[in-house]
Amino acid sequence: MASAQARVVVLSLLLFLLFAIPGGCLSASVHDLLRSYGLPGGLLPKQVSNYSLSDTGLLEVFLEGPCLTKFDTMARYDSVVRANLTHGGLAGVQGFSQEELFVWLPVKGVVVHDPASGLIFLDIGLAHKHLSLSLFEDPPDCDAQSHDNLTNKEIRRSVKLISGLPEKESEKLFENQRE
Repeated sequence: MASAQARVVVLSLLLFLLFAIPGGCLSASVHDLLRSYGLPGGLLPKQVSNYSLSDTGLLEVFLEGPCLTKFDTMARYDSVVRANLTHGGLAGVQGFSQEELFVWLPVKGVVVHDPASGLIFLDIGLAHKHLSLSLFEDPPDCDAQSHDNLTNKEIRRSVKLISGLPEKESEKLFENQRE
């Protein structure tokens, strides 16, 4: 009888540790993890293959590959997205960008101050965007993109817009680069 009670205690302790330790073996999806921290699950796309959460709060999310989706504007995810996860926020974000006025700007932070307000704040370096939480309720589908080609296309478009050169002239700047 005593050995049966000891087994139950040991099993209970093991189960507690599996669920209590960040990144434990039986962890839920990263989308559920975000929700448990007061963030919308749709901040990350459906194409997450794996993730880890360190005891210091470093969240590393591994996607199937770089991809594009749309919230209010186009958003781009690298193959790996990193951030420090706290309740209601992601700080020091890497691998997540939004297109603003034809230029890709890195999202540096995400904050939900008050879920009742229905707003989420994205720090894109130059400004803070206030968006509706409803845009991020469900994980979006994300279209696979070749990061190198996408970056090259965006650079070409940005150079053309910034320089004010005619298209043929701005293309001459890239003649020696492969597409």
